[in-house]
Amino acid sequence: MQIEHLIQTISIAAIPILFAITLHEAAHGYVARYFGDMTAYQQGRISLNPIRHIEPFGTIVLPLLMLWATSGAFMFGWAKPVPVNFMALRRPKQDMLWVAIAGPASNLLMAM
Repeated sequence: MQIEHLIQTISIAAIPILFAITLHEAAHGYVARYFGDMTAYQQGRISLNPIRHIEPFGTIVLPLLMLWATSGAFMFGWAKPVPVNFMALRRPKQDMLWVAIAGPASNLLMAM
């Protein structure tokens, strides 16, 4: 992959990807807070600030390496997970289902 093409790809993809992972993780934290777990809220992790959700290797290094290694065909990565105290939820088994679904649901809504 030419360096110019790589820079162009990163420039176009970076903002939507950062927005997606930020909203995904914030959704987990917001729903956990709704159901009684204040852990993420107290740690300042329910935020639309992408810096709070960046995990250096999973959010920056690995995606760039994969983008380069596969000539832009495939990219994978992750964000810093939002902490959830399962036992702080009002009804742990039922509420954890909603906490888990919140992130992927936010991704589906963004895709639509």
